Amino acid sequence: MIRNDLSILVADDMPLSCETIRVALIKNGYHNIRTTNTANEALTLLAAHPADIVLADWIMPGMDGLELTDRIRQQDEENNHYTSVILFTAKEGIENLEIAFERGVDDYLTKPVNERELIARIHAAGRIAALQNSLLGMTQDLTASNQQLQEMATTDPLTGLSNRRHMQTHLQALLAETVARGGAICLSIVDIDHFKNINDTHGHAIGDEVLVAFAKRLNRAVRPTDTVVRMGGEEFAIIMYYADAARINPDIFERIRCALGQRPIKTSAGDLAVTASFGVCVSTGTDATQSPESLIECADRKLYQAKSEGRNRIVY
Repeated sequence: MIRNDLSILVADDMPLSCETIRVALIKNGYHNIRTTNTANEALTLLAAHPADIVLADWIMPGMDGLELTDRIRQQDEENNHYTSVILFTAKEGIENLEIAFERGVDDYLTKPVNERELIARIHAAGRIAALQNSLLGMTQDLTASNQQLQEMATTDPLTGLSNRRHMQTHLQALLAETVARGGAICLSIVDIDHFKNINDTHGHAIGDEVLVAFAKRLNRAVRPTDTVVRMGGEEFAIIMYYADAARINPDIFERIRCALGQRPIKTSAGDLAVTASFGVCVSTGTDATQSPESLIECADRKLYQAKSEGRNRIVY
């Protein structure tokens, strides 16, 4: 089935040639046609509104058809679009055609142009453009879906923070960075104190409100370069990277602890006072045997110590 809605741009430095092509296309039912006598103006027109097909003369002053094709391909790449390019040529010989196809030209027509051949080539070029743009659209949709799935796989749905899966990958990358370039990783596991009492007393819906508010408060309390993770339940983690291990200041966790418990969390059941316990461990580039698991295990032990010593405290 012939598509008469194709957007066609004709570029030829000979006004008569342009008009002849335009009339032939209109005669055969094509109406969305633009014409220009320069390659530069063709690019301007395409930037304003992409075309399905460009018909261009190979030999034009300033910029020839091959260079125009190069520029069209660049625009297409930037705009996730495909334009079928047909060159008019009086050149003879297979070598010239090989060059044209290598440069991204889709088809060619010899001058003087035969009207029946022109329409047949336009029909074929329209199918090429439709197929290529359909594939580009499918690829873009697939890429977006894959990105969404990746985000879902590495994001905690309740709080919007990174999850434990992302934490493992991020720690692995940072550990490799410290071994290669030095520096240090500071991992803190943070646990909301007596969270079970909140769930038992007020219900899990209120518990979720506390988790969401706590996550926001924790995220605001750290540096923009730090990563906050919800490991599961009422357990969170803070991952900090320092290019210079000497810059690690344990006092920062006391500031974070105070910020978390400074005021009650507002919930549907009223204001609830919340505190947290911290277990903190550091890994430097000198420890090449360190793994994400061993670092998490270390911070877990420190957290257990903080809880056993009375909670609402930091063990570093």
